[in-house]
Amino acid sequence: MAEIGLNIEKAAELLNAGEIIGIPTETVYGLAGNALNEDAILQIYSAKNRPKFDPLIAHTDSLEKVEDLVKNIPEKAATLAKHFWPGPLTILLEKKLNVPDLLTSGLSRIAIRIPNHPLTKQLLSKLDFPLAAPSANPFGYVSPTTAQHVQDQLGDKIPYILDGGPCKVGLESTIVGFENDEVIIYRLGGTKVEEIEKLIGPVKIQVNESSNPAAPGMLKSHYSPGRKMIIGDIKENLKGLDKMTTGILSFNKRYDVPDGNQTVLSSNGDIDEAARNIFAALRKMDQPHIEVILTEFLPKEGLGKAINDRLRRAAV
Repeated sequence: MAEIGLNIEKAAELLNAGEIIGIPTETVYGLAGNALNEDAILQIYSAKNRPKFDPLIAHTDSLEKVEDLVKNIPEKAATLAKHFWPGPLTILLEKKLNVPDLLTSGLSRIAIRIPNHPLTKQLLSKLDFPLAAPSANPFGYVSPTTAQHVQDQLGDKIPYILDGGPCKVGLESTIVGFENDEVIIYRLGGTKVEEIEKLIGPVKIQVNESSNPAAPGMLKSHYSPGRKMIIGDIKENLKGLDKMTTGILSFNKRYDVPDGNQTVLSSNGDIDEAARNIFAALRKMDQPHIEVILTEFLPKEGLGKAINDRLRRAAV
């Protein structure tokens, strides 16, 4: 199994040697390797069993390093970067030739962000290359929000996990791109649409669910706990089901099933708290005795939109 620790020097040494490791971010834990090294990228795909048509996000620690990877930064992109970086926002930009096509799945744009986690920022500052770091879980499964989650899922495939504690956001980053002067949101995530629009005006939401994604994390079936999931009125859908084999993932209410079969995302109805808990809750539902999971959409405000997107994908 992987060693779990706080040794940034060791993490940097492994990455410089072309290894892949687990790293914390404010969104979820990432499976990280040198984003400019095709062998490291292939290790990431192999460890995750991830389709190579699903591009990866590159992570770095400064706008100057971003400029080394992209042809230009449009004015609106620069505005977003200045305001939201470091943070849970990924920006799609035209890549330079030094960026491997394997990283972007042959697309002309690189997905890039500056994460907001103190350990990972220190680690990135010691590296002269960006890190490709998709969520550190087998492809299609629930994203990890603690070092132990990474250990449980990929600990036999990597040598080291940098332990940064529980993720503070708990949802993947929002992904934005640009077509002419229009801002497109390709993935809902940890940066709220309302905050983006407050800064640069109206945006177009284009959450693709095809098998040929234009940005990372856009495949239709994703974030799955490996159980049939039904979204809707939990109380109504519970009728006629065996309560001993039914799991419930609710926003803020408890239901008449065993305590071990249910998770309340936020007892006081706090959507940000629900976002921090969503992936751990989906993971809890992956128990041998649970045959079906009942859940519900959250209010369509703030991070509620991103949570609902994850629930839809988990239910496919």
